[in-house]
Amino acid sequence: MTGLALVLVLSSAVLHATWNYYAKRVGGGAGFIWLSTVIQVVVYAPLALFVVVREQPMIGPAQVVAIVGTAILNVAYFLLLSRGYRTGDLSLVYPLARGTGPMLSTAAAILLLGERPTPLALGGAVLIGVGVFILTGDPRKFRESGAGRAVVYALLTGLIIATYTLWDKRSVSVLLIPPLLYDWSNGFTRTLLLAPYALRHKAEVVCHWREHRTAAMMVGILSPLSYIMFCDTWANSWAALSPTLAASERSIPIMSTGMFSTSQSEIADNCLCRSGDALAIAASRPWRCRAILRSTTIMKS
Repeated sequence: MTGLALVLVLSSAVLHATWNYYAKRVGGGAGFIWLSTVIQVVVYAPLALFVVVREQPMIGPAQVVAIVGTAILNVAYFLLLSRGYRTGDLSLVYPLARGTGPMLSTAAAILLLGERPTPLALGGAVLIGVGVFILTGDPRKFRESGAGRAVVYALLTGLIIATYTLWDKRSVSVLLIPPLLYDWSNGFTRTLLLAPYALRHKAEVVCHWREHRTAAMMVGILSPLSYIMFCDTWANSWAALSPTLAASERSIPIMSTGMFSTSQSEIADNCLCRSGDALAIAASRPWRCRAILRSTTIMKS
């Protein structure tokens, strides 16, 4: 993983945690998803047009299938995630969904794509995974009312994440669809898929615009930006799938405990994830392990 790839993936993780915070505050729903996607399409349209004019990518039947497929997967992802946020606590749903998805994607990358991460990288992924599930906190959360449904929604979301990750990796690195154009086309297709619902529930959409305009704009702008940055590492061959997924899970401790946790348990869990970061990244750039460990010491002192 190159230095630029590392910066992109970790920045993507921070943006991902930020837009999920706003999505949780609203509670999601198809109306909110459609509204935030419309904002995405409008904001990123000039950039998508610039990419088309500058790069003149080939868009044939295979690329169209890829775009429609990822749009369908993303609709399922947003709907399942919003259901999970409605029925369960953020600190339960987010770590389970974000932890399950990359771990399944990494396993699939090894089995299906023939990737062969080093033992050091695999050790980092395992440490991150363990830290992720510890970050769900008190086991009694699983016995709270609605927790069972929230866990089901979170795990289904993780399965969708794993599926669209593999799908999108092939789309940008094999079919050579520019990430920004790919994500914009994905958003445009989602607006068409959800348009019948939006037309039947105009009052809901208008209500979201009046009461949750800021949240809709944050989700509509930050969600695609975080994923475009992530996909850029594949499109430019700066990193394989496995290490980027491991580094991207940095959003989980950011979201669950914050970057500057104060309780001893949160500090321990966060440091466990950061140790996983160090191992996964050091697998390709050993000197970065020392830098990350130094930053962990400074942060917690």
